[in-house]
Amino acid sequence: MTVSGVLIIVMAVLFACGVYAMLERSLTRVLIGFLLLGNAANLLLLIVMGEPGVAPFFGAAADPEDMSDPLPQALTLTAIVITFAVSAFLLALIYRSWQLGQADTVEDDEADRAVRERTADVDETMDEEIEIEDEDDDATTDFVGLDTSPITVLGPRDFAGLRDDAPVDSRRPERKDGDDA
Repeated sequence: MTVSGVLIIVMAVLFACGVYAMLERSLTRVLIGFLLLGNAANLLLLIVMGEPGVAPFFGAAADPEDMSDPLPQALTLTAIVITFAVSAFLLALIYRSWQLGQADTVEDDEADRAVRERTADVDETMDEEIEIEDEDDDATTDFVGLDTSPITVLGPRDFAGLRDDAPVDSRRPERKDGDDA
């Protein structure tokens, strides 16, 4: 069986439109883009499935070459379920966004604005700070001494009432032939 060129073109257009729609700020367009991507993925799996054949049941076909491959069919069903679940989640997000702000667009927050307004001087300052941190790595990492170690391990010797009865991974003593225990 030869793959129709129309199917390949439709799949490519669905992928392109889905990616383009997902790059928008509107959550509804993100949902539409995701649905387009899901359908394009299903179409891709149908294209790569190969020649249709007999159902892959025991004894259904005399020659295994006559059977169809069940893996792309299983992947398509999985893709349909995942697309449905993520679409339901996106619909819930859109509904909640509409309830809270009467809009479904994603706005920039303060962190996005701060990153956008950051200048090259700040980037250079950050690079210098990283160089300074690299120079004195031995003093600030690896918890070398007791001064820098944030964790103190306590044992039964530190507290009289502390009893360590946790199971220990150790080999059992070898049993002799006469032992029934």
